[in-house]
Amino acid sequence: MNRLSLPPVLFVCLGNICRSPLAEAAYRHALAGAGLAGQADSAGTGDWHVGHPPDPRAIAVAAGSGIDISHYRARQVSAEDFHRFGHIVALDRNNLGDLARIAPAGATARLSLLLDWAPGREGHGVADPYYGDEEGFAVTWQEVGMGARGLLSALTAQGGHS
Repeated sequence: MNRLSLPPVLFVCLGNICRSPLAEAAYRHALAGAGLAGQADSAGTGDWHVGHPPDPRAIAVAAGSGIDISHYRARQVSAEDFHRFGHIVALDRNNLGDLARIAPAGATARLSLLLDWAPGREGHGVADPYYGDEEGFAVTWQEVGMGARGLLSALTAQGGHS
């Protein structure tokens, strides 16, 4: 096992039942595939799904890749997260703006968009599949995978720091 020290990463969307748990799972999968250890979590800027499992369509799309996220539970971003995580990665511009507004004084986490880490997709948000069908979740899974792999590549290229 590689002993590279990676900063803990928090993935954030609106409700923490679709995009951010999928991003967390994709990042954990990328870590495992690279033989690396690291901390990852996900949260939402909103509180209406706190304690709920991911959307069944998110669970299904991750399960299609052999990843079980059924035990994940939604939570809301907290002030402590801005000090606990090295990176807080938003899934879209609205959530990135909300994170910037709620960041406490002295916050140390670096804020970014997930697709800023995917070459050619910088500045784009991951579309919210919640109001769509399973096909939307498949697209989301592909996008969060690209972003997660790009983030991990950047962190490992910079020795765990960025």
